[in-house]
Amino acid sequence: MALDLTPEQKAAGKANFDQATGDLARAGKMHSMVTGGDSKDPDRRDVLKAGLAAGAVVPVSAAVYFGYQSWKGNKAVKTALIGCGDEGGVLMGDHNPEYNEIVAVCDIRPTNLERIFKGDTGPRKGLNKVYGENTAKKIAQYDTLDKLLADKQKLGLEAVVIATPLNTHDVIAKACMDAGLHVLCEKLMARDVTRCKDMIRYAKDKGVLLAVGHQRHYSTLYAQSLELIENGILGDIKHIRALWHRNNSWPYSPSAFDKKKFDERYGIPYYVDSWWKEVPREDAEKLTPEVLQSLAFGDPAKYGFKDIAELVRWRCSEKTGGGLMAELGSHQLDASSIILGHVKPLAVQGVGGKFFYGKGRNDRESDDGVFVTFEFPGANHPKGYKKGQDENDVVVVTFTSFNSNEFEGYGEWVMGSQGTMFLEKEADVYLWREKDKSKKGDTGGRETKVTVTGAGGGKPTMESTSTWGGGGASASVGKAAGSSAWDSAVRGYRTEMEHFAYCVRMWQKKGGKVDYTKNDKGEFVHKDIIPRCHGEVAMADAILALTANMAMAKKERIVFEDAWFDVTKSDVPETKHGPTKKA
Repeated sequence: MALDLTPEQKAAGKANFDQATGDLARAGKMHSMVTGGDSKDPDRRDVLKAGLAAGAVVPVSAAVYFGYQSWKGNKAVKTALIGCGDEGGVLMGDHNPEYNEIVAVCDIRPTNLERIFKGDTGPRKGLNKVYGENTAKKIAQYDTLDKLLADKQKLGLEAVVIATPLNTHDVIAKACMDAGLHVLCEKLMARDVTRCKDMIRYAKDKGVLLAVGHQRHYSTLYAQSLELIENGILGDIKHIRALWHRNNSWPYSPSAFDKKKFDERYGIPYYVDSWWKEVPREDAEKLTPEVLQSLAFGDPAKYGFKDIAELVRWRCSEKTGGGLMAELGSHQLDASSIILGHVKPLAVQGVGGKFFYGKGRNDRESDDGVFVTFEFPGANHPKGYKKGQDENDVVVVTFTSFNSNEFEGYGEWVMGSQGTMFLEKEADVYLWREKDKSKKGDTGGRETKVTVTGAGGGKPTMESTSTWGGGGASASVGKAAGSSAWDSAVRGYRTEMEHFAYCVRMWQKKGGKVDYTKNDKGEFVHKDIIPRCHGEVAMADAILALTANMAMAKKERIVFEDAWFDVTKSDVPETKHGPTKKA
């Protein structure tokens, strides 16, 4: 566990990961790394020009690895942001104006429109800082979707980024597709699986791109880790432990509450909690229940909010949000599926509830603590990536998330028969070798230094060593000591938006309409210009998260059905096992 690792053990784990990726790269087994002196690979010329010494190893750029290095000479895609809250702020803070030119922003909340320009703490830099205040003043502002879409031609609008409350994703995405716009929608894809399938069909019918923001698909750090796993370094993986723990138990300070700024009718937070915020007076005055109903896309029961408090705290409501599984668990289950070869789970069960919050204390409908267990097919399972015959080859994946302790923070532990990998907070990766008990005196464990042998010919294997060497370790993309916790190079937000813009431009050059035709293997014929997290990938992530919620609510083990993942079929888990609670 992370909590009992010493600084020395973590340092050894970090160095081991760098050494292993370096050894594999020098053997030509790491597409995400560049080895100096290799003039045969045209993608590596820029690095060689920079004078990389023979045998030295560095990561390739995200543009090269994800296939959009030919962007130069293209104009930025004129893009609008719809939803200027927390996640919209992150996306705007990390986007690259050379790929996506933000020409408009849209939000029904006045305070969000102000915040998206001024910025906030951490990665939410604000458009004023990204573009400069004079340029940012030219970005159009809209308080309804209809007004934005009515100005599509005037703006030259080509694409939208949607970062609104979960229950509105599908209706907003479809309206934008109707207008011929390409869509990048934040995760979770939609509030239920039927809506996910509807969005996918809609994108295909309209011939537009649909990408969904599970950014780990564009993390170079996860790309390196996956390649190491695919080389068999960890051995037989039987358990992945994912967690995302936060501590929202600290009392809210009354001195921080500005009575002139916030509306006390909707309650003052009892705890400091990013999901249960104060209601701004300006928003409350504009967005009365009647106004909110009029803005509910003709279906208040499905797309509306009963009052401004539910809009501000939408993650806490069953109707408008998907709880911890949708907001946090979906990311790490997505990562687990990727690690295991892009496979779908077999079954899920778990325990969840409102264990901490209550009346007068940031009360909510959604769970504040979850512990779920997924059964995934191992490599040799009939449904595993090798399509084997061993039905007992199962990988147990657990996910926990609680709101009252963050000692361990978040990350994924990948546990194999030969080694353990820890991906910590999307920033660093650590690797440790298991002790080989068949060899007398073999060393292994948390403090052992390793190199990879057999990388050039046979099966790569970690071996203990007294010192790291073999040409030197790689320069991985993990953050350097003392650097900012937020690094665009490894987070994936910037890369996912850059690749989205690249795909938009490539389809325009092909004639405009996106072709989702598949080959005999079930792969998109034009997969190189389809976003990595397209609708079908994102729908699978939604199925995992939403079915876990159902399993906890019904207190049952749910077996996943293949038809749920088939967009051509109407079968969805909600028919048999849902809805959850009051959703």
